[in-house]
Amino acid sequence: MPVMLPQLTRREFLKRAALAGAALALAPQSQAGLFGKSRDKNTFAFFSDTHIAADATLEHSHVNMADNLADCVRELAAWPVKPVTVIVNGDLAFESGLPGDYATFGKWIEPVRALAPVHLSLGNHDERENFWQAFPRDMTEQGSRLHRQATVFASDRANWFLLDSLEVTDTAPGEFGSAQLDWLARELAARPDKPAILVGHHNLQAPGATSGLKDSAAFEELFARHRQVKAYIFGHTHNWHVEQHASGVQLVNLPPTGYVFKEGRPSGWVRATLARDGAEFELRSLDPQHPEHAQIKQLKWRNSAG
Repeated sequence: MPVMLPQLTRREFLKRAALAGAALALAPQSQAGLFGKSRDKNTFAFFSDTHIAADATLEHSHVNMADNLADCVRELAAWPVKPVTVIVNGDLAFESGLPGDYATFGKWIEPVRALAPVHLSLGNHDERENFWQAFPRDMTEQGSRLHRQATVFASDRANWFLLDSLEVTDTAPGEFGSAQLDWLARELAARPDKPAILVGHHNLQAPGATSGLKDSAAFEELFARHRQVKAYIFGHTHNWHVEQHASGVQLVNLPPTGYVFKEGRPSGWVRATLARDGAEFELRSLDPQHPEHAQIKQLKWRNSAG
């Protein structure tokens, strides 16, 4: 049973914020920033690789990850419109997915729940059971018996497939596994008529590499064959990058919300707005002076016919 954090009402949010001062500290000065604006049903927000530790003061690579997440939350709260959904794409926890990591993450992400529902996926620094136990009230039923943080939800212009590539906690490679790929194939076959967007934590693994998705070949064959698949969105490499797969599927590598691996690369979040035949992805760098800040990628969906 995966976890999806439903949107909070104004009353629920203010009640929780009063009990957990951290959430109030993240809220904008005006409550209108959270509640007083319309929703765009085709706009989504993505955070990835938050790496939140139980101790919110912890720094890694000269970065305080909790502060970075707070800054991203503030900017999202100040955005002119509400997104229909926020997706946090894996490596929620700092290193090994300790219960305290998820407790702190839950507090820091709370203001986002005043804006929109929050979907969560897992990466190699997460621990599945600790994660599930941290959000018992927000677990949702799943039709299959798949023991993964995997789910499908629909939006106006796409079906979204959230996948779980966590294999071994605190070990770099990931794997979907045959059971999950079989599940994905069935779910795609049941929804042939609307664009499909796949979201998972790990990148496709190049030949000879060791840190990406171990079953990349099987996954690529699957999404190449199902022509309604238009994009695969992932994190893990801590590197903002967009390219097109040989099949025509768009590959969107999200930036980290936490820390970068290579000096000079941007950290932050991504705004995505779907059109009928493609999507617009915008990088929102935490450094507004970064040369790629506000960079917009216009993506065109491949044809459904092979």
